[in-house]
Amino acid sequence: MANTESAKKRVRVTERRTAVNRARVSRIRTFIKKVETALEAGDAAAAKAAFAAAEPEIARGVIKGVLPKNTASRKISRLSARVKALGVSAN
Repeated sequence: MANTESAKKRVRVTERRTAVNRARVSRIRTFIKKVETALEAGDAAAAKAAFAAAEPEIARGVIKGVLPKNTASRKISRLSARVKALGVSAN
């Protein structure tokens, strides 16, 4: 357990940041799930709209430090390919 005031503060800050980061990752997963749901339903227009909303959210995850850059690129690329395969241009 932390003894010094600065160590106690670091524990508090870490708990706060962890909560924020968990919320960010959860939000990203929700956006990805919306795209996947639209893809499974075969709804091209909804998939395109969901992908357009998910792409900047995933990129923001990289900026905020909750996702590795290559992971985000891979997720965006794979979702884009699946949306494009449905017959709609992803961009």
